[in-house]
Amino acid sequence: MSVRIELAHVLAELAGGADTVEVEGRTVGEALAALTADHPALARLVWRDGHFNEQLVAFVNRDDVRRLQRMETPLRPGDRVVLITAVEGGRARRA
Repeated sequence: MSVRIELAHVLAELAGGADTVEVEGRTVGEALAALTADHPALARLVWRDGHFNEQLVAFVNRDDVRRLQRMETPLRPGDRVVLITAVEGGRARRA
């Protein structure tokens, strides 16, 4: 089944500048495997030691896959997977 993956700008640069990519996959993991097979430059950022890189965050539609079934989250026709980089934050230091 075809799903659309939307990529954050820094990730899109590694996909030849495409910020949206259509791939086949029944789960988030399958879709990301198809994405990285088509765009090998993304593989080193998406996967770490064969597992999803926790420095990234994946959403199915508006739901964070960490709150669903992670890489086993099933996909339906028309679903949209959004892949972004995690942002670390904290309190600003005062001088």
